[in-house]
Amino acid sequence: MYAIETNSLTKEFGKVMAVNNISFKVDTGEIFGFLGPNGAGKSTTMMILTTLLKPTLGKASVAGFDVVTQATKVRQNIGYVQQEISVDEFLSGRENLLIQARLNHVPKDQAEKRIDEVLDLVELTDRQKDAALTYSGGMRKRLDIAGGLLNRPKVLFLDEPTVGLDIQTRRKIWEYIKKIHEEFEMSIFLSTHYMEEADQLCDRIAIIDYGKIQANDTPKSMKAALGNYSVTFTFNDLSKKSNFLEKIKEIEHVKDITTKDEKVTVFSSKETIMSSIFNLSSGLGIEINSITFTQPTLDDVFIAYTGHDLRDNVGTYDRRKEHIKMKRIRA
Repeated sequence: MYAIETNSLTKEFGKVMAVNNISFKVDTGEIFGFLGPNGAGKSTTMMILTTLLKPTLGKASVAGFDVVTQATKVRQNIGYVQQEISVDEFLSGRENLLIQARLNHVPKDQAEKRIDEVLDLVELTDRQKDAALTYSGGMRKRLDIAGGLLNRPKVLFLDEPTVGLDIQTRRKIWEYIKKIHEEFEMSIFLSTHYMEEADQLCDRIAIIDYGKIQANDTPKSMKAALGNYSVTFTFNDLSKKSNFLEKIKEIEHVKDITTKDEKVTVFSSKETIMSSIFNLSSGLGIEINSITFTQPTLDDVFIAYTGHDLRDNVGTYDRRKEHIKMKRIRA
């Protein structure tokens, strides 16, 4: 049985196709990442999988239960930590968790013990009696994650778990997510638009853009598919660009080529690719202005599959407006 399975999942908001006929599977016990820009369909998919939204078309199951026909069973087997921090600032850390325990129907005789366990796990035991108002952003996020663990879910959903946090705090949250994964041996589904986050945490990644899944594989395999080496360069005579790129494609072991503005990136399985480009440019009378030699990154993978950088905003889809809409639907 898969932790999550979707088949032709689709969600429309009026004329906007937020999720467009996607199918994927998440193995039990893995950390699976949805990588894409804001408005790509990540949070909408997560809302469907956590039973907060019904799909327009298609099917999905979580922990073996259908998200539409067995929604109650799904909720009993998941934890959900939304992007917006949801702690009550005027309650203490422990009081926040007591409320979460009641909302998640944690048995009274087990609630106190479980709260002690999750507070220790996210290293908030010493601050549990302090008002959340006195917590840093990272501490509030850790408290949020602790709340999502109280019912000991089979699948934990993390929607943009480190958005808005500084890089040091973000990396600390990554450590806690890894710790939680090892401690509870649970399946984790997280959405993110941070490349490094996806690379550091996820066993597998689905790249989603404009509501469609463009790729689904391990970070290592995605990067390896482009080749072991990448060369990014600029040159002086753009009138010869088309012919130059066609000649580069003919070089043995070239895997892919992407362009952005005046920069060209060539991916190859051979370390000699840079000298090959220099030899070719010399023969064509083209002067290379700048050149860098690295290994492919997830940024390169995203551009290769989507044709553009990972954007912060997309078209007319406004996630804040959709979040307000979802609140109204649930009211």
